[in-house]
Amino acid sequence: MNPTVAVSLACVIIDDNEINRITLERAVQRHDQLTLAASFPDAVEALSYFHAGGQVDLLLLDIEMPHISGLELVRLLPSPKPAVILVTTHASFAVDAFELRVIDYLVKPVSYARFCQAITHVTEQYQRVPAPVPAPLRAPSAAEPDASGPNDISASGTDLFVKTNGKLLRINFEAVLFIEALSTYVVLVTDKQKHVVGGTLKSIEDRLPFRHFVRVHRSYIVNLHRVESLEDNMLKLGQHEIPVSRPYQEELAQRLRAL
Repeated sequence: MNPTVAVSLACVIIDDNEINRITLERAVQRHDQLTLAASFPDAVEALSYFHAGGQVDLLLLDIEMPHISGLELVRLLPSPKPAVILVTTHASFAVDAFELRVIDYLVKPVSYARFCQAITHVTEQYQRVPAPVPAPLRAPSAAEPDASGPNDISASGTDLFVKTNGKLLRINFEAVLFIEALSTYVVLVTDKQKHVVGGTLKSIEDRLPFRHFVRVHRSYIVNLHRVESLEDNMLKLGQHEIPVSRPYQEELAQRLRAL
């Protein structure tokens, strides 16, 4: 019988609610098998941390966050993925969570006893094998393509092949409502989901072959074919409202009249 292996886990906390984040930080600090590597108010900052070479064994992750949800972040993490414990105010996400093979699912407010139970589930995963698993996240090596390189987008008719999460994904751009800039990433927002792509909004704009995609703000490019209305310099696209900043108003009006 193998002896029990003492496990020490480096944790990252991601939660946009400051009180919840501080509560989790204190729980981590109280637990003798955990160390806090980093704590972030949103998934965008966390992605930048990981791609800069941050290492983590365990994610304590909120689900409902702006821009990129916790579930979306789990899908974006490179393989092998770290252990993940989801922490949320709603139990309705449990099915989606376990389809992603998270270790545990905690519903806020989380008692310290329940938190420790979830950590035990993680440490048991490590103790079943001699080598530590899962492996920490790593920064891309020099041999891997740069996330903001010129090959992130290639066109085929109304579809584009977009590099996301280390693979090329075909996206029908008629389904894209708008493109939003987030730090060193951009998010392609469709009716049903979001796709995170490395690079700046300017680099994506320069490579888009479709004239009906127009810059309306320093942080947004919109699909004019999907615009439902324009009122008080706010564009309505499905359930989303996108601001139009002053430098882009005249060109937008001309393009809308030309449709």
